[in-house]
Amino acid sequence: MTEAVLAFALIGVLGIGAQWVAWRTQLPAIVLLLAAGFLAGPVSGLIDPQETFGDLLSPLVSIAVAIILFEGGLQLNLREIRETAPAVRRMILYGAPATWGLGFLAAYYLAGLSAPTAAVFAGIMVVTGPTVIMPLLRQVRLPQRPASLLRWEAIIADPIGALFAVIAYEAAVALAEGQALTEVVIRLGGAILIGSVIAFVLARGTALLFIRGLTPEFLKAPLLIVAVLLGFVLTNLILEEAGLFTVTAMGVILANTRLASLEELRRFKEVITVMLVSGLFIVLTASTSLADITRIGLRDVLFLGALLFVIRPIVVFASTWGTQLTWRERLITAWIAPRGVVAVAVSGLFAQALSDHGFTDADRIVPLAFLVVVATVMLHGFSIRPLSVALGLTSRDPPGLLLIGGSPWTAALAATVKELGMPVLIADTNWNRIARARREGAPVFYGEILSESAEHHFNLSQFGALIAATDNDAYNALVCTDLGPKIGRSSTFQLGRMRTQYGEESPERAERHQLNFTVGGRTLFREGTGYYELMRLQREGWTFSKTRLSEEFDYEAYLASRDPATKVLFLLKADKRLNFSTTRERVKAGPGDTVVSFGPPAKNGAKPPEVAPSTTASPKT
Repeated sequence: MTEAVLAFALIGVLGIGAQWVAWRTQLPAIVLLLAAGFLAGPVSGLIDPQETFGDLLSPLVSIAVAIILFEGGLQLNLREIRETAPAVRRMILYGAPATWGLGFLAAYYLAGLSAPTAAVFAGIMVVTGPTVIMPLLRQVRLPQRPASLLRWEAIIADPIGALFAVIAYEAAVALAEGQALTEVVIRLGGAILIGSVIAFVLARGTALLFIRGLTPEFLKAPLLIVAVLLGFVLTNLILEEAGLFTVTAMGVILANTRLASLEELRRFKEVITVMLVSGLFIVLTASTSLADITRIGLRDVLFLGALLFVIRPIVVFASTWGTQLTWRERLITAWIAPRGVVAVAVSGLFAQALSDHGFTDADRIVPLAFLVVVATVMLHGFSIRPLSVALGLTSRDPPGLLLIGGSPWTAALAATVKELGMPVLIADTNWNRIARARREGAPVFYGEILSESAEHHFNLSQFGALIAATDNDAYNALVCTDLGPKIGRSSTFQLGRMRTQYGEESPERAERHQLNFTVGGRTLFREGTGYYELMRLQREGWTFSKTRLSEEFDYEAYLASRDPATKVLFLLKADKRLNFSTTRERVKAGPGDTVVSFGPPAKNGAKPPEVAPSTTASPKT
């Protein structure tokens, strides 16, 4: 008991620790998870999952994979893929079977696997790994079309690849046991039909309970997990491992059901999935022995080369021919196809199942899967940014700024941000409020930023920060709360809350209007200045300025050259990062950083000093 508890704790520490280090270093998380698993397992022997968990290891892995696939299905909102629908549809209807067929030929002739094992493994290789694709897309600001195609292909390919593997496995076992092919086809078709019915009944039933208020909020997430496990088990009783298809279908059905609480449930599932993915990768990697790794030979490398440089390009270019994707977008899509934890987990499940039925080469599946995962993650993870930049798909500009609320203040800020070469967008539901920004050439979005239409019209990944700057404090908080997970909680800001506007004059009124501190974004400016105060200051002549610092003209010199009332808004760092001034955090400036501030006009009409007192370097304004 103590050994199992210690193993669980160590797996959690290594998994979440690797995720945190990946976030800090901007390295692909799966690379660090692989390294942590190998060090804890084959190298040091600290963790031996097979010995520690015994017969429970396989069902634990199966349940974890089921929940991961369900969470992936929850991301598949069909209304969000309209622009790339033809490309996604072709990649699934034509590309997935083609990948399976060509992968079978490569596994059979190049890797030297037997026909049954090659068919199962080729099905698994259809999976492109949403747990790896999503972090890569967050790191690289690809255009909407290729980003959407890669995201939805990864989500949909997960259950498709698992289904292909199930079909190949059941056919191989049935034929090995002397069953008729027609019997196998009927069994497979029946399992898929029944699995679809189970998924529909459980998903719609759960949604109905939520919509009619028959389930309290604190039981919604647990009920959802129980429904997922129930669907997984019921389908597996009919056909082994077919439950993977059912749970993904459940996720897709729920994702396209209008549930008010779906976003909260999705975030909870994301937390669970991060923990499961991290732990599962540590467990599966630690389960691999050094002997398995040393068995990787030339034939395995040839299979990998065919998968990366022959099969994937052929499938992508053939499937996307005639779509709206440009040749550059098709090229990067043809290169980016990393495999992740689902491929490894499913490989482990079927390797054990095939071995139990006497297929002697089934033990080669897991090492070969690890080879594909490591190679694709390393190659694609470290090459996606330079390749996208070389193809002109990723802008070298700094991350953009999304401004919520049209006003003279946001219009002036947008003009300053544009001068810095940063993407900027002002969103508002009132046409008159964005009129000034439109006249000055700033991009605007006329509509509700929280609507589904907004998600279809522009890609949030181009924005590195958000400022909610309307005159409605509650709406500012709502926007920051809703868009925080997509842009980043630490990068969503709002103007000073109601307590700042009423100040010491009416503390009781301020307390009645103040929202809970857990709702909303970070409060902008050191003083927490509110909307009406900023409008007043702008009417008095306050303007935005931007000044580049140098060794001779540092941040202290900059502050000394300004009116003490000047409000520093943010720094555009030399490495293109944004650093905002908030009520809880001061900016840390250095040479090469650009300071954007909002300040009063100089006395007697004189312009405040913008040039460093040096003949060798001066700040740019």
